[in-house]
Amino acid sequence: LEICAGAMFMRMVLGLDVYLATIVLLTITGIYTITGGFAAVVYTNTLHAGIMVLGSVLLTGFAFKEVGGYRQLLNNYLNAKPSIIREGNWTAKPECYLPRLDSFHIFRDPITGDLPWPGIVFGVSIISLYYWCSNQIFVQRCLAGKNLSHVKGGCVLCGYLKLLPMFVIVMPGMISRILYPEKVACVVPSECEKHCGVRAGCSSMAYPVLVKELLPRGVRGLMLAALLASLMSSLTSIFNSASALFTMDIYTQMRPTATEKELMVTGRLEFYT
Repeated sequence: LEICAGAMFMRMVLGLDVYLATIVLLTITGIYTITGGFAAVVYTNTLHAGIMVLGSVLLTGFAFKEVGGYRQLLNNYLNAKPSIIREGNWTAKPECYLPRLDSFHIFRDPITGDLPWPGIVFGVSIISLYYWCSNQIFVQRCLAGKNLSHVKGGCVLCGYLKLLPMFVIVMPGMISRILYPEKVACVVPSECEKHCGVRAGCSSMAYPVLVKELLPRGVRGLMLAALLASLMSSLTSIFNSASALFTMDIYTQMRPTATEKELMVTGRLEFYT
């Protein structure tokens, strides 16, 4: 998912071919993950986090200024629909292009809601508990902490940062639909393919469209760095964790007498597979 999103973003902003963008993204990520190991991942993730927060806050400010504030977001979102809804003898159903009436509700109807509140309370909570408390990526970072106080502080900071996505990701995405409904909310396959190269829909380009259309050139470069940093951070974390799991849990069982150097080489070679 991260690779696909990054490639599509680079295609739209930089004009790169999707496959070339994928190769570039993986190559850059792989180079500093393999050569620097876990230390490089930690330092770059820390830098990326600062860039992402700063860039996201800037984009949110520009987006709300363009749409006219939060009140205008509430008033205009439900009317954000594309003008082209038919092609030939085919006409899209209203539910395919009209925003849901409960779009601004977190707890939605258990029968008609696309995200029923029981699923949010009991389903998403369990998944989130697993992801944030036992996922290898996060456990690895906690175990690498300088001491217990640093680990606790990092977890608390992570919790506070997790409050931001609703305001710096979700709401700007909704604003993008208001400002550019023909692109973001396209429903006719041929129109979607023209805008983003995907016939199923272009909702995934809501955030990149804001970056490209609203931000000044210099700030746009910062936001490009922020988005790529976000994608690369996820990739480096996955690569490093997968390598560590294979090396320590599988390879050591195959070769119990393996030296530290052998384990290091194996971990780096495993990245290529």
